[in-house]
Amino acid sequence: MTQQKTIPGYTYGTGEAARSPVTLDELARLKESVLLGPADEAALHQAGTVLADQVEDVLDVWYGFVLAHPFLVAYFSTPDGQLIDDYQRRVRARFGQWILDTCNRPYDQAWLDYAEEIGLRHTAAKKNATDDAPSVPLINLRYLIAFIVPITVTIRPFLARKGHGPDEVEAMYQAWFKAVTLQAALWSRPYIAGDAW
Repeated sequence: MTQQKTIPGYTYGTGEAARSPVTLDELARLKESVLLGPADEAALHQAGTVLADQVEDVLDVWYGFVLAHPFLVAYFSTPDGQLIDDYQRRVRARFGQWILDTCNRPYDQAWLDYAEEIGLRHTAAKKNATDDAPSVPLINLRYLIAFIVPITVTIRPFLARKGHGPDEVEAMYQAWFKAVTLQAALWSRPYIAGDAW
């Protein structure tokens, strides 16, 4: 399963998505850097099958974490601190699709381009533009990087719910961790000026 429904602002594979300046060769080197290989790709596909009917449950955990931390809620709020429910719902729908994309999409040019789009949507260049949201102008890079941990450590129980053995669960978990780290590295690119990235 690749896409569950029409999702507002989801522009994967369209001309509306940014074009990544990262080359496929650079992506290959990043994949090597996070130890993401063919066995991990197979484990991710398996994880996609396992997670397909659990996406909303996963999002409940992740958004429970965000909503429990006012400094994270601020990124879905107006500058004076009012949560923008519609904005949060629209981003949540795309976040759910991201779970499926992480597991099921080939990591090709379209995937690389959409990773660039996601990164841009966290920066002042594009945050709020997709949803015309009156929110704060950017998500600080430090939280983009730090969020690798909660969206990784919380996934294991969901991967273990379909009766797979410990070794299979561990393989899916490790593949997920590598894929999330890879994407966080790509999402950081729009934050970094010049050749420093």
